[in-house]
Amino acid sequence: MSASQTSDVPTLLVKIFGKDRPGITAGLFDTLAAYSVDVVDIEQVVTRGRIVLCALVTKPAGGSEGELRATVHSWAESLKLQAEILSGTGDNRPRGSGRSHVTVLGHPLTAESTATIAARITAAGGNIDRIFRLAKYPVTAVEFAVSGVETEPLRTALALTAAQIGVDVAVVSAGLHRRAQRLVVMDVDSTLIQDEVIELFAAHAGCEAEVAEVTERAMRGELDFEQSLHARVALLEGLDASVVDKVRSEVRLTPGARTLIRTLKTLGYQVGVVSGGFTQVTDDLRERLGLDFASANTLEIVDGKLTGKVTGEIVDRAGKARLLRRFAAEAGVPLAQTVAIGDGANDLDMLNAAGLGVAFNAKPVVREAAHTAVNVPFLDAVLYLLGITREEVEAADLA
Repeated sequence: MSASQTSDVPTLLVKIFGKDRPGITAGLFDTLAAYSVDVVDIEQVVTRGRIVLCALVTKPAGGSEGELRATVHSWAESLKLQAEILSGTGDNRPRGSGRSHVTVLGHPLTAESTATIAARITAAGGNIDRIFRLAKYPVTAVEFAVSGVETEPLRTALALTAAQIGVDVAVVSAGLHRRAQRLVVMDVDSTLIQDEVIELFAAHAGCEAEVAEVTERAMRGELDFEQSLHARVALLEGLDASVVDKVRSEVRLTPGARTLIRTLKTLGYQVGVVSGGFTQVTDDLRERLGLDFASANTLEIVDGKLTGKVTGEIVDRAGKARLLRRFAAEAGVPLAQTVAIGDGANDLDMLNAAGLGVAFNAKPVVREAAHTAVNVPFLDAVLYLLGITREEVEAADLA
């Protein structure tokens, strides 16, 4: 029965609540079946072992509403449940245009911050149609289904609020595309891994402090990346090539990195990395993690020694965005279906080019420019921004 067909039809809202146990849903509808009612809507939630089951059904024909009410109450009492039955007309009110998913991450997620987000959605003209939990570990993640306001103004309205109250909020447009195949491309240094690769090389060359200072200034956007890259790599001149294997062994993955990639791959996503670092490390990561794409700069090695130069096309800020587009074309994924993750100023073009740009524990300039930010130290928290639940993550672990 369509919405137009049910708009003026008398209906009953049957609400059952109490201690959950197997068979409650089947039992309720077995009871209702005796009265030949049609099901208009169903909603069921179980929280800490307590069930709330709502069924919207048409009123029974032949004046048997009173009998239906008595039978449902009797059935509920037999199971030590409570029942409430409300008369009305038609279905739920139509959801407004402009539908979005608002994902809120907290570590912890407080009642105060939840109230603030809900109030801001209302103030922006949105209506919260549904709320459910995506995860309780490693962060608490809840999703609001919102209608009545377009995605972009809602994202703008919530971005400032999120920064003020210290939670992470992502706003994405609702629709089938959210579950379509996607391409996820991430930065490497301080995103996929906890380290800055050039600093690992520099430690073996005895110039770690000088390189770290230049790196930090480049990530803040104070220096041109290409110039800073050449200046830092020049300090590595003369290093023995055997240091490459040592650096590979020193690389530390960010907590949640393996879970993120394994889950995405299990769900059919394609995953790549782009880096202002070096292929000597990213090629190894690609093999170890089963990545689909990887691109970075290449340290020049001659006669078993680093020359202090890089070869080939430079992967800088513009280069990362260019590679995102190239990977998307090779993967057959529209740019709107791409997700980019990064932390530094040289990731900004890539984050802005992607359908969803995620600033991961990023510098302030990056957080302000990205679509959303994740400020917890767990890379797999990005999964919840894509609507992937903790249960799906755990299932991917077993696959």
